[in-house]
Amino acid sequence: MSILGLILIGFVALTVAIHLITSAMAALRSLRPARPTPTQLPKIALLRPVCGVDPFDRETLGSSFNLDYPDYEVIFCAPSKADPACDLVAELMAQNPHVKAQLLTGLDAVSGNPKLNNLHKGLAATDAQWLAMTDSNLLLPQDYLQRLLAEWRPGTGLVSAPPVGTRASNLWGAIEAAFLNTNQARWQLAADMLGFGFAQGKTLFWNRDILMKGGGFGALGRNMAEDVAATKLVRDQGLQVRLARHLFAQPIGTRAPRAVWERQLRWSKVRRDGFVFIFAAEIAQGPVLPFAAVIALVATGIWPALALPGLFFLWYGVEWALSRAAGWSASWRDLAAWMIRDAMLPALWLATWKDRRFTWRGNEMSHHETSTGA
Repeated sequence: MSILGLILIGFVALTVAIHLITSAMAALRSLRPARPTPTQLPKIALLRPVCGVDPFDRETLGSSFNLDYPDYEVIFCAPSKADPACDLVAELMAQNPHVKAQLLTGLDAVSGNPKLNNLHKGLAATDAQWLAMTDSNLLLPQDYLQRLLAEWRPGTGLVSAPPVGTRASNLWGAIEAAFLNTNQARWQLAADMLGFGFAQGKTLFWNRDILMKGGGFGALGRNMAEDVAATKLVRDQGLQVRLARHLFAQPIGTRAPRAVWERQLRWSKVRRDGFVFIFAAEIAQGPVLPFAAVIALVATGIWPALALPGLFFLWYGVEWALSRAAGWSASWRDLAAWMIRDAMLPALWLATWKDRRFTWRGNEMSHHETSTGA
């Protein structure tokens, strides 16, 4: 056998092993029981940025008022009084007068990140020491705050959680969920199992003192995305990012191909900006390169033709098993979505290196803008 053949076999073995191990770790973590709720439940400020109105906003923002927690307040932050989300938030607040809530409008220019500029005013509007910064499209269970607080223990600087894509209404919605679940969440859960947890901006829960010691909202604007900057801020203080034991749902609905591509490209650029060497290795995370290697091995007669369907069933069988164990969607449509997602991964990786600019909710952003905005 040639040296090239040995290299190809080693590469296939390595990528398949990583796929198996990360999937197994994510599945095992999902099956762990929830941590007990702490006996001390401090006041928590739930900060939710809003901008425009999306199809599930009434449900996701409405879940802010259904939390079974004794001492919390909800602070909605909109970029202006004219934003369409303001009417919906005002209506929800009127329907739930039993929950302390307020709507703040306006932008504070503390960074080049419009989300941070929107949220910043909420910090001055509360005296709570504990802050949960939660995106508007996340559906909160009644014990949301208890789940976050339960993960706080010595050495913790931030509790976060990647979202779980649910309720996809079409194939491209399922593809979006495929990126969120068995791709991104799998890697984050596996990293957390190894003690290398990193933040995801859907949920950022921390103590005000840790945030301010690290430089506050200005420091969160040092990278394209606040979750990347938050991870660095916490690690610089010798603390860890921990993930919630069970993840929280993000309803997907209907997606268009261009919207999925642009969103994934934006997140890809964020990862490149924050952790360039880790991002460089992402080219090998999907099955495209292992499949290419197996094709070469079959073409040269080193492996039999059955190796190709064998790799297919092994790769996606593991993904199906992870989805079933974690309670994520696992249908024939999802199988098609996983395959389309995997075909997109190399194209996204290559497109990410083209430049560092992207558009987020009508705002043109780049590495230079976010770095100098603080």
